[in-house]
Amino acid sequence: MTTAPAGRKQRRDVVLLRPVPGQTVMHDLWAGSKLLIVAAIGVLLTFYPGWVPIGAVALLVMAAARLAHIPRGVLPTVPRWLWFLLALGALTATFAGGSPVISFGSVDIGLGGLLNFLRITALSFVLLGLGAMVSWTTNVAEIAPAVAKLGRPLRPLRIPVDDWAVTVALALRAFPMLIDEFRVLYAARQLRPKDVDASRRGRRRRWASELVDLLAAATTVALRRADEMGDAITARGGAGQISAAPTGPKRRDWVTFAVVAVVCGAALALEMTVAGTSGIRR
Repeated sequence: MTTAPAGRKQRRDVVLLRPVPGQTVMHDLWAGSKLLIVAAIGVLLTFYPGWVPIGAVALLVMAAARLAHIPRGVLPTVPRWLWFLLALGALTATFAGGSPVISFGSVDIGLGGLLNFLRITALSFVLLGLGAMVSWTTNVAEIAPAVAKLGRPLRPLRIPVDDWAVTVALALRAFPMLIDEFRVLYAARQLRPKDVDASRRGRRRRWASELVDLLAAATTVALRRADEMGDAITARGGAGQISAAPTGPKRRDWVTFAVVAVVCGAALALEMTVAGTSGIRR
């Protein structure tokens, strides 16, 4: 077990597709309700990506995190190079100009490009937080029955909804498992002694050889995991049992729908009236 050097914080990795332990109102919500809410908010922010809707969705995400008792430890450590890229993007976006304009003596600086960059950055963080909330409060086993129930109206069209639901559930189950396997493979590869090549061509050939070895090992691990998962599914009654669990919305889900609808409706109304009028005046 490695320890972080003194005076240096330990880096936290991204934790997704693994629910945070707990029994809260957010954990008890139906998985289909969460998917519908995320889809509705995504449509809202696609057509109206203004500051008011972004702020409203951010408030919803923070309130959901508060209700779900999400600890700060699950938040990943943001690398320094990402902050550098954001600062560089903000600097270059400032050169685009646009209103509003501020003056420093005889120099006029337009902040329109910077504000657009900040708005897009805030939108990206809000959408990431929304997806993370669903991941931290939803068990992967609940996804397939929810997708199968939501896709029930498509069954008369002979669309294989159950197969799609099973595929989504298996992909979500395998994703974190394969990430752990790849990390182990990479760590094992780093422990092997490296040959010192004096020429640049030799180093390139060594890197290409290591990449091929890692890809071959990763493919082998993925096939082995798939075989084990197939045996486990067969022993439990087949793939149809994954999406056969009875699920559906309850009273708390309808209350959640109402709260989200009111908040998003109010934000949309403010965006189209107050914010829109001020934008026209500028």
